[in-house]
Amino acid sequence: MRCPGQDSRFWKEGAIYEVQCPQCGKAVEFFKDESARKCRHCGHRFLNPRMDFGCATYCKFAAQCLGELPPELLAQRKDLLKDRVALEMKAYFQRDFKRINHAMRVARYAESIVREEGGDPGVVIAASYLHDIGIKEAECKHHSSAGRFQELEGPPIAREILQRLGAGEEMIEEVCDIIGHHHHPREDETVNFKCLYDADLIVNLEENMKEREADNDRTVEIIEKVFLTEKGRALAREVLMNRLSRESKGVVE
Repeated sequence: MRCPGQDSRFWKEGAIYEVQCPQCGKAVEFFKDESARKCRHCGHRFLNPRMDFGCATYCKFAAQCLGELPPELLAQRKDLLKDRVALEMKAYFQRDFKRINHAMRVARYAESIVREEGGDPGVVIAASYLHDIGIKEAECKHHSSAGRFQELEGPPIAREILQRLGAGEEMIEEVCDIIGHHHHPREDETVNFKCLYDADLIVNLEENMKEREADNDRTVEIIEKVFLTEKGRALAREVLMNRLSRESKGVVE
């Protein structure tokens, strides 16, 4: 079954129209259900400017409905999925602003790291928003927020959220795998895991500094020996050493 907006039985006058090619200015005829078309004059392929791609950016049946999705739309899908995962995380934690803020900061650092390290931003950022999603169940079932219980309870919740949002199965599997051991790196880790791990470590160290007096030597040792990516290590030096410097001068946040 096609959605009514794309079913020709429901079309009205104006369902076929001409638009100017953005490359050469020649007229290109579009049917309203065509997501993209190539200009016969210059060969430039471009999105249908009159088509509403709103639902296609998140609907898991968009490919069947619209045919092969153009690269520009696929990029929009990933961007919108990130936003929707963030909203789901906030809705799940409700008024637990501490954990919402933690996840948001991890995602921000992870996005910076993954750009340099060459991983998959979609996987890394989704995992960042959802990495601690099992903490409520861990506290309820095990009366503890320890990492191993978060890793146990998090993947089923993350899977349900991602499936509901229409994420691909391969992405879901990797995100859940990362969440399922995000405190415990394996001997041979993926770039995506390393980006999330380093981002989470930066935020955890930041939070520890706020709660207790920082051990400068220990912080430097962690930065040099524990981080898994060069970008993560460089970002940790920038964020954490700056904070240590401010605290040494009596500047308290």
